[in-house]
Amino acid sequence: MELKQLVLGIPKRQEYLEYLAQCLAPRNMQKFFAGGVCRTDVQLPGKVVVITGANTGIGKETARELARRGKSPHFMSTGRHLLPPSSGLCPHFLVFSPGLGGSGARVYIACRDVLKGESAASEIRADTKNSQVLVRKLDLSDTKSIRAFAEGFLAEEKQLHILINNAGVMMCPYSKTADGFETHLGVNHLGHFLLTHLLLERLKESAPARVVNLSSMVHIAGKIRFHDLQGEKRYSRGFAYCHSKLANVLFTRELAKKLQGTGVTTYSVHPGIVRSELVRHSFLMCLLWRLFSPFLKSAREGAQTSLHCALAEGLEPLSGKYFRCVEAAQVLSPPVRGETHHSLGFAPQVAESAPPSRIRDCKRAWVSPRARNNKTAERLWAVSCELLGIQWK
Repeated sequence: MELKQLVLGIPKRQEYLEYLAQCLAPRNMQKFFAGGVCRTDVQLPGKVVVITGANTGIGKETARELARRGKSPHFMSTGRHLLPPSSGLCPHFLVFSPGLGGSGARVYIACRDVLKGESAASEIRADTKNSQVLVRKLDLSDTKSIRAFAEGFLAEEKQLHILINNAGVMMCPYSKTADGFETHLGVNHLGHFLLTHLLLERLKESAPARVVNLSSMVHIAGKIRFHDLQGEKRYSRGFAYCHSKLANVLFTRELAKKLQGTGVTTYSVHPGIVRSELVRHSFLMCLLWRLFSPFLKSAREGAQTSLHCALAEGLEPLSGKYFRCVEAAQVLSPPVRGETHHSLGFAPQVAESAPPSRIRDCKRAWVSPRARNNKTAERLWAVSCELLGIQWK
């Protein structure tokens, strides 16, 4: 009897082919590549947020959502149904009534191009009805600009609850910053290292507070080449980016140790493979991005991991860890013979019908052995302080 049940449970080849066709349908492929979602409904009235590079892409969408937080949820809409907040669906279906609740967070868009920043801020203010979206100039390739931004911000604000180090460069031809650092190292790592250092006391005074550092899954290909940090002996624009993303993970790891007991926690995140302007320096990458555009995340989808680490409750024990969006193992449940089948020969379990925790989520993720090396993290910290001429308390 058991053998018969086992045989009946093995799907036929036709069922597998139909299952595969269903999985490869554009709608389901899009759902899979969209990745996880930030599921918290935490609100931010009166909170202060700084996001670097928020004039475009992931940073802009992160700023939009944080600026929105603080208004009262009125109803949820999926485009087909109106559902109460208790439905468990993605909070991105929240529609806020302008007349309800308080204002959202005061969000600072810190970016190099102030005109683009003002354009983004105007759009966000109109979209969220939050007038407290401000733009300040910040050029992460110039330590003088970083110090000027920090000085101005500290004079303007007495609190800082969330710092999101979002800005970055990718696959640039070899060049150096105003201070003589290789551009990827200087902007992606050292610039944010210095900015965090300068704003840290304000974060501590505002605790609980969080620092979110945007890294990438390509950190696994990175290596901290202490003998050639500036890439003067050998340079690869692709690997230079990978090295800087590894530095982000190591910085987060070491920062968490130094922040223990302060009420400030920190997280590094992989946003996913997102349609963004970062690839503009590489013709090949631009071509690939255009080719695979339907399967890449939108900026809004890419912002989910940053939002999760900035907002989700109960993450404090995971300070220093690396997060990414975790997709469901399958968009649809596999075919099983002997069950009630739909027209395709098996009962498809579309992602939305599964419990939220089993669909797509933002969770702690695996990091490469190099990203777990405490000695490398400590050495990178010391070298970064030396290059920038600073000392952390």
